[in-house]
Amino acid sequence: VQLQASGGGLVQAGESLRLSCVASVRTLHSTAMAWFRQAPGKEREFVAAIRSWSEYYADSVKDRFTISRDNAKNTVNLQMNSLKPEDTAVYYCAAGDRTILSTIRSATAYNYWGQGTEVTVSS
Repeated sequence: VQLQASGGGLVQAGESLRLSCVASVRTLHSTAMAWFRQAPGKEREFVAAIRSWSEYYADSVKDRFTISRDNAKNTVNLQMNSLKPEDTAVYYCAAGDRTILSTIRSATAYNYWGQGTEVTVSS
């Protein structure tokens, strides 16, 4: 499975961006799809995930970000609203076909990764 992320860019604080990730093959509805991010000098951190109809979010983005998937288009999206400078990072999409609920926020639970798309939020 190859993942292609897009949609990053430079925005001002308070604005919105929508990231998209297209998979090269059809993913099962039960496959976990997620977004992680890595800021300069920091470790990669969990942002959001979706598996079947359930969504999971990091506390730092809850109520601002929304993850969704379109199985017909093999796409997972991340709608990011009310962006803050601390959201600045490279965002990666990931897919896990063996991800279990207890590890859904862990990067090690995902076996396919996209190349990343850069998001910069200015103050």
